[in-house]
Amino acid sequence: MSDVNSEPRRGGWTRFVTARPRLTLLLALVVTALAVVAGSGVGDRLASGGWQDPNAESSYATKALEREFPASQPNLLLLVDSGTRSVDDPAVAAEARKLTDRLAAERGITGVGSYWQAGASALRAKDGRQALVAARIEGDEKTAAEVLDRIAPSYEGSRGLLTVSLGGPVAVQHEMQTLIQDDLLRAELIALPVTLVLLVMVFGSAVAALLPLGLGIVAILGTNAVLRGITELTDVSVFAQNLTTALGLGLAVDYALFVVRRFREELAAGAEVREAVGTTMRTAGRTVLFSALTVAASLAALLVFPQFFLRSFAYAGIAVVLLAAVAALVLLPATLMLLGHRVNALDLRKLLRRRGRKPATAPAGTASAAGRPAAAAKAAAAEEASGWGRTAALVMRRAPLFAMATTAGLVLLGLPFLGVTFGSSDYRQLPTTAETRVVQEEMGRSFPAGPSGALYVVAEGAATPAAYADYRDRAAALPGVLRVDGPVTSGTHAYFTVSSRGEAIGEAAQHLVTDLRAVPAPFGTSVTGPAATLVDSKGAIADQLPWALAIIVVVTLVLVFLLTGSVLIPVQAVVLNALSLTAMFGAVVWVFQDGHLSGLLGFTPTGDIDTTLPVLMFCIAFGLSMDYGVFLLSRIKEEYDRSGDHDRAVAFGLRRTGGLITAAAVILAVVMVAIGTSRVTNTKMLGLGIALAVIMDAMVVRSLLVPAVMKLTGRATWWAPGPLRRFHDRFGLSEGEGAGEPVTDTRDGGQPPVRERDTAGV
Repeated sequence: MSDVNSEPRRGGWTRFVTARPRLTLLLALVVTALAVVAGSGVGDRLASGGWQDPNAESSYATKALEREFPASQPNLLLLVDSGTRSVDDPAVAAEARKLTDRLAAERGITGVGSYWQAGASALRAKDGRQALVAARIEGDEKTAAEVLDRIAPSYEGSRGLLTVSLGGPVAVQHEMQTLIQDDLLRAELIALPVTLVLLVMVFGSAVAALLPLGLGIVAILGTNAVLRGITELTDVSVFAQNLTTALGLGLAVDYALFVVRRFREELAAGAEVREAVGTTMRTAGRTVLFSALTVAASLAALLVFPQFFLRSFAYAGIAVVLLAAVAALVLLPATLMLLGHRVNALDLRKLLRRRGRKPATAPAGTASAAGRPAAAAKAAAAEEASGWGRTAALVMRRAPLFAMATTAGLVLLGLPFLGVTFGSSDYRQLPTTAETRVVQEEMGRSFPAGPSGALYVVAEGAATPAAYADYRDRAAALPGVLRVDGPVTSGTHAYFTVSSRGEAIGEAAQHLVTDLRAVPAPFGTSVTGPAATLVDSKGAIADQLPWALAIIVVVTLVLVFLLTGSVLIPVQAVVLNALSLTAMFGAVVWVFQDGHLSGLLGFTPTGDIDTTLPVLMFCIAFGLSMDYGVFLLSRIKEEYDRSGDHDRAVAFGLRRTGGLITAAAVILAVVMVAIGTSRVTNTKMLGLGIALAVIMDAMVVRSLLVPAVMKLTGRATWWAPGPLRRFHDRFGLSEGEGAGEPVTDTRDGGQPPVRERDTAGV
């Protein structure tokens, strides 16, 4: 058997970075600088919205209305307040008409109308002190935002006898986008220093603690450049930047913790720096690559959905995951080559001691073979006596109790999700002080009920007035219809406005959408409006959800099988990962739908959850759960291959990765909680929900449920039929694959002589 420390045993990238570490880091610096340039201004190119299915009937009807009847779909509203005067006062009316005419003359504005032109009662407040000017900004969301930025300073605020405030969908989306960008910057300012402090506590060494932050910054900057390029081809949601920051920092921490921990173990075992880097990349490096693939696969499932809001998270997530992995597999080993034993430098914990303990790490080449068994035995005893050692022993001894108790607890926490109600986002996502929300709420309080929540039926094709009248009568006879107005005609196109009883997107309104689409007509019809958009969005998600789940499940089963060679472990991974998300889904409904803790968290409960968010949160949280699962399973598999003792391997894996996974989860949770401080409700829900999911996964599922279940399944855990076993022997990848003999002396317990500071840290 060849020597595992020989040069050929190191992978191609490892040979390159260990031979030319300075060149590797220089090239990385150049690429990062180019990414900064390429990604500059990406925030200004991101779009809000994206919750609708662009291929749905409602989207088609909306575009037809915008094209043929622009005045029917205003997206900009000017709330004009005349103070103590009536809006019908001649002086007020004269100024308001001038304002309306000036708005109509603006480039990019169409369909301008106002109370002072049309005299419509729906555009006049009940007290006669306010009235509306409605208009449509042409173009896509980016163009509309640019027009709004250009004209807003000339209209909002005090204008003679009038005070003007801006509202409408374009203004709401623009303010939401601005708040998200500001909140993201604040979240980064909170998360970075807190993460650094936690990393110093985990690593002990300030030098080692800076490595994950460096990797995270490289991944984030690189992803911004990727997103900037994607915006040239398609729409990308502004919310995607939140995921970029969270996963960039979180996964960089995960991967750096795993790689640096293994590197320090190899140094502690007496390996030379080059040998330690090679062994680390062959073991922990492969696990990082495997983990990145599982996370990327979970996020790739979002690509099957037509809504660009969901697809955007796939663009950002896949890019940041792969870039974090590349940074961990290329930049990190190059840095470790240059640092060597100095990776343990600047141990800030010594400041808390009167006298620092002499480091146990021996200089390269000084560890004697005779001294290793005793050191290994001492380290093994210390490890088994540690908190994670005692936890492993307790879980293995009481496996049935822990398996049943944790499963029951997770199911109980998830029960509120059975009462979920799906809806769509609106201005209530914004804080109560946001100007556009104030305008929308003022319109709801002070103005007569308008058609903002109505349904629109677009008719296409030549038709007689009698045909239109017959259709209107049929539609008016449907249950839940308050009245039908129209038709408004233009050539071969016409539209009807259908006002319904009850809430704009309530169950009754959604049923009415189905009924309207079933009304026979001698011309083509398509229905749009808030309820129709929601119905189509729910339908698109329901249609594609099985495909998304199939992608996640199949890829997870295949990858975990390639890692472990077992048939049962991949099934366990899928089931237990899904179970780990129950607390997140239960909390989302209990808190954000039902409104518990809304005062403390500072948001307005709407009684429903945006249809797209549970899908998004599932894909992200499932991927992160697999990230931690791969870390645990890889160490269990490595020890099982070495010793053949199932119980010992499970306990070993928990002892070696329990602290690491918990530390990584806490740090990622800090980042997600920082994002959860956003003033936009959906971002708050995303951040706090994912934070809860990763904490539950690390502290309950990985620490208690997984080892308990593996203890119960025993050696059958590793079974696979002959053909699959032979397939794995040939193509499988695992942390210890290709390692040959163990890299450390396995006598007297089989653990490498890890220093107590490493064991107690990560």
